[in-house]
Order: sequence, then structure tokens, then C-alpha cells
Amino acid sequence: MSWLRALKETARSGFTIERKRLEPLIAVRGAAGLALVVGVTLTFFGPAIAASSAFGAFQAAIASFQRSWRPRPVLALVSGASLAVSTFIGYVSVSHTALFVAVLALWTFAAGMSWAAGSTGGIIAGSNVAIMLVTITLPTSVLDAAAHAAMMAVGGLVQAALIVLFPVRRWGAQRDALADALAAEAEYARRLRHDPVAHFDPVPLMTARSAAAVTPAQARRRPAELHGARKIAERMRPVLASLADPALGVPAEGLERVWVREMLAAAGSVLDAAARAIRHGEPVHIAPTDLGVLRTPDNEVILTGRPRRAADRLNVLLADVLEIAEGTGTREPSSGDLETRRRPTLLRMVPVVLASMRRELRRGSPILRHAVRVSVVACVGYLMGTALPFGHGYWAPMTAVMVMRPEFSQTYSRAVARFGGTLVGVGVATGIVQAFQPGATLAAGLAVLCALLMYLLMRTGYAVGQVCVSAYVVFLLGMAGDDWSQTVPERVVLTLVGGLLAMVSYALYPAWETPRLRNRLADWLLTDSAYAATVLDHFADPAGGSQEDVRKALLTTREARVVWQDALETAQHEPVRHRGISRTAAADAQQALAQLGRVAMLMEAHLPARSADPVPGAAELAGALRKAAERGAKAVRERRVPDWEQVRRVLARWDLPEEDPEATPPPDPFLREGAAMLVEALEDFSRGLEGTAAKS
Repeated sequence: MSWLRALKETARSGFTIERKRLEPLIAVRGAAGLALVVGVTLTFFGPAIAASSAFGAFQAAIASFQRSWRPRPVLALVSGASLAVSTFIGYVSVSHTALFVAVLALWTFAAGMSWAAGSTGGIIAGSNVAIMLVTITLPTSVLDAAAHAAMMAVGGLVQAALIVLFPVRRWGAQRDALADALAAEAEYARRLRHDPVAHFDPVPLMTARSAAAVTPAQARRRPAELHGARKIAERMRPVLASLADPALGVPAEGLERVWVREMLAAAGSVLDAAARAIRHGEPVHIAPTDLGVLRTPDNEVILTGRPRRAADRLNVLLADVLEIAEGTGTREPSSGDLETRRRPTLLRMVPVVLASMRRELRRGSPILRHAVRVSVVACVGYLMGTALPFGHGYWAPMTAVMVMRPEFSQTYSRAVARFGGTLVGVGVATGIVQAFQPGATLAAGLAVLCALLMYLLMRTGYAVGQVCVSAYVVFLLGMAGDDWSQTVPERVVLTLVGGLLAMVSYALYPAWETPRLRNRLADWLLTDSAYAATVLDHFADPAGGSQEDVRKALLTTREARVVWQDALETAQHEPVRHRGISRTAAADAQQALAQLGRVAMLMEAHLPARSADPVPGAAELAGALRKAAERGAKAVRERRVPDWEQVRRVLARWDLPEEDPEATPPPDPFLREGAAMLVEALEDFSRGLEGTAAKS
């Protein structure tokens, strides 16, 4: 993509407004907390202290809106406390320019590195640095700065208290995540009726898994309907696929296929009903006809062999989901699964976050490059803003820190949206000021109204949020005694300077995803092959295999798949020439690896019992697959086409006459067919890359 086209795309993305489900009660609660803090502090401590406390309460409420599975009061407290510390340290050092620039560089570098622990931490840390650049101008002494910092922490405390006292949809985020996973399974079941080899996007299941991790305190209060349903939904996916698949399930035509379609439709309806019940905390309502299809004795007459076992397993899993959705389930997760879903407390998270940051301190890390960019731009922006004859030079670094992200398209789209939103917000605020000449009390009320609109509309688009934020800051600083007329021109010009600095910094010191696409694809190939090999190991040694090994391999390949898909989506918007893999090759390779994972999942659905006999040749095929995948991943990284001859030779020995000395006893037909499908998917992967390799 050319730079001109990339700029057009990012600008269009920045001004995009989406229709989102609004949460008015949460917005009103956040605005009420802000109004309470501003009203009390304005009455007893004056406009300057009120402005500081308002920034703390405002930022704490925004932190509670972030996508996080931690309790919202905790996010509000952490945001308020960290902003208070930032403000005090910033004020103590701001009188010495060199010292403050050094502190600013260190603070912004740490905020940039915090993206290693996740987007929530990165957004909160970056916002705190940006607001700190404003709030350090409000105090007049060290003692005054301590008072301002304390009131910011109080603002966060008030927001946290309101969240506890007036909860809105307790466990709502976790309910939505689990309900979305069940709804995705329901949609998958319906798609399988018409497309028996349809692929399934694992993101809803991965999101539900993240939401299921709880702290010890949360585990004691979690509703019964949030226990175990996610794990059952994950076990249901391979059962649905194996029931519908024409190669390893029922034939493509005939009575069995008609009956399976009816079962899949009924399963989709039951899963949708369970999703609605969990999302809204209400009883499950299911049509009697759907239950009749699933529980009729005709299943035992029409279906035989593996399809019948899959149908029986589906009925058991659906019954378990309904039991849990009704809140009557007594089943607890296994100890192994419980350990993987434990979320550390905040104190225990500190070494985890530091370890994540340490891993990103390496050459080529996009997180490290982002941290370097944002720290340099913040310092340059502050020095430029100080040198320019506008006053209030913090607008430039504040804008840069707010818009910069580790990824190109988000940085550029947010920079454009922030400038546009600033123009509108400042223009509206200026018109109101000139018309009404508000005093401190009215300015505070207008600031709270802008915050309410921000909380209500922030998910509809970044530009919309920036309109509200710009007006909020203008009213708040005006309440604290800032010159109304001076704020407007300087804010617009310095916002433009900050946005341009952010955009230029990414162009000069980028972290393009395009050159890393082949590494991402190779990682997915390795994890996908490892998952298939782990399943084969269970056929080779049913008594010695562990379901947990298969589970871990599946989760690993899911993560690699999502990383690849995110990288591919990011690369499509980058102004970087093609380096080794075209869009067509990427699409073909992705489809082949998705099929490889799907075949492994079908085989997992029919793993032998621990008492079953070992399957001849399964161990040899698993070993050959692992070795070939390692060589294949290396070939992908080096822009060569992988070769799967070693795996093909293992399959060929299964078909040799018994008298041939190289012959291997053939496995059962199910494994033989599954292994052939695995090899076919690998060869499709190589064919997809052939055109790109020829051009390299």
C-alpha cells in the first residue's frame, strides 16, 4: 500500500463513527462521581484543587471503561493513585527543565513498555502521563502539589466507591464473554448444516477463557452459571465438527445426513437459549421440538458407529450447558484447569508485568520501539511547546502521548481524529463561553456534562470522544482560572504539532508488521503441526497419553493463529511494499493451516479410551510430522517452499504389501483417512506458497 493510500485509509478510519450499544447507567454513574468530587472540592478548596480532583475522577472513570476482566473498582483506584504519583513527581521536577525532561522520558518509556502487559495497562499508563503534563501546571508549591495529588487519589477512590455501591450488571463483562462463546458455537452448528467443513473462529472461546480467569476473591463470589460452561463449549466444538464432517462422520447424502442437519439446528437453538439465559441472568427457555430432536430414540436407529457416539456425546454436553445456565450445576473445574484460570492479584502481577517488559527489551520488539518513540516525542514536544510563543506548551506532548500506539494505523488514525475532534470541541466550547461567560460553578457543570457525553459515546469512535474531551478540558481549565481566549488558538496549533510529531516519529522509526509475516506464519505452522502430532501420540499410546497435553497444544495453536490474523490485518494497512508473501499466498496458506487444525480437531473428537490398544504407525507419523514441521517452518522464514516427503513416506509404508520389509502395519481406517487429510492440508500449504517463493 502506498503512503498516500495508507494516509487516506487511516484518516477515514479515524473519523469513522460506529453504532454501539450504549451504557447510560454506567455513564451516569461516572459523571455523578465526577460531579460529586468537583462540587465538594470547589466548595471547600477552590477552583484549582477542584480541577485536579476532577482530572483524577475523570481518568478513573475512563479506566473503568477499559476492556479488562479485573474488578472495575480496582482499575479506578489504580488509575487515581498512579495519576497522583505522576503529578507529584512531575511538579517537583518541572522547575528544572533538564531534570523534568529526564523524568518525562523515563515516565513515558515505562508507559510505553507497559503495553507488554496488555492494552489496558498501556492505555491507562499513557493517559496518566498525558494528564500529568496538564495537572503539574495547577499547584504553586510542593505542599500544594501534595494536596493536588491527594485529591486526585480521592477522585479515584470516589469512583471506586460508587462502582461498589451502585453496581451495574455484576459480572456483566464475564457474562457477555461466555454468552458470546455459546452464541458462536450455536452459529457454527447452523453453518455446519449447509457447509459440513465450515471453519470456526476461536476468538470468542479465547475471550471467554480470558474472562474465566479470576482472583481468589472473585472466585468466592462468582455466579454459579459462570462455572464450567466455557469448558463444555470448547469440548462441544470438535463433537459438532465430527458429527457433520462427510469424510469422518456421516455420508454427504442420505437419511443420516438429513437427521444430522436436524440435530445441528436443534443444538444451535439450545445453545442460543443458554447464551441468552447467561447473558441476562434469566431462566432458560427452549422449544420442546428442539429437545425432542436431541433426545429422541431415533438417534440410536438412524446413526451408527462414530456418528452415533458423537450424537450421544453432544446430548450429554448440551444437558451440562443447560444445567449450568440454569444455575443448578454442581460441577467444578478440574484442578489443572483451575490453575490455568487463576488470575493473580495486583501485587502478584507486579513481577509478571516486569517479566513481560524484560522480554520486550530486545532488538526488533515493536513494544520497545513504541516506548522509544513515545518517550522521544514527548520530550521533543515538550521542548517545542515551551519554546513556541504560545504558552501552555504541554498540549503538544499531551496530544502525542494520547494518540501514539504500537501499531501504525491506530497511531495515524487517532492523530487525525484527535485534531478534528479538537477543532470541533474547542469551537463548541468557545461558542458557549462567548455566549454565556460562565463562572466557576457553571464551567464545572459544563465540564461534567462533557464528561457524561464522553462516557456515553466513547465507544462509538475516537473522534467523537475527542470532541467531548477537548470541550471538557477547556471548561475545566477555565474554571481553574485559565484565560479563555488564550486556550483556543494555542490548543489547536499545539495539538496539530503533537499529532504531526507522532506521525513523523512512526515514519522515521517504524515497527512494521509486514516483514514479520513469514515468522508469524511459521509459528502457526509449528503449533498446528504440534497439535496434530500430540493427538497422534494418544492413538499411539492411549494409556500413557494425557488430555491436558492435547489441551495445551490446542490453546497454543489458537494463540498462534490469532497472532497471525492480527498481524495480517495490521500489515494490510501499512505503507510497506510486499516482502516475501503476497495477499493471495497468505490467504491460501491460512486456509490450509486452518484445515490442518480442523482435521486434528476431528481426530481429537474420537481419541481412543485409555484401555484401547495402541494404533500401529501413529507414533512414527507423529515424529515425522514434528520433524517435517520444524524444517518447514525454517523454509517459510527463508522464503522457500516446505517439503513434506518424510511424512508422505510414512503414509506410503502403510499401503505396502505385508511381505515388503519396509511395510508398516496399517492403522484403523479412521486414522488412515485422518492422516491422509493432514498430509493433504500440508501440501495445500506448500502449494499456496509456491508462487511467492518463485518471485523471491
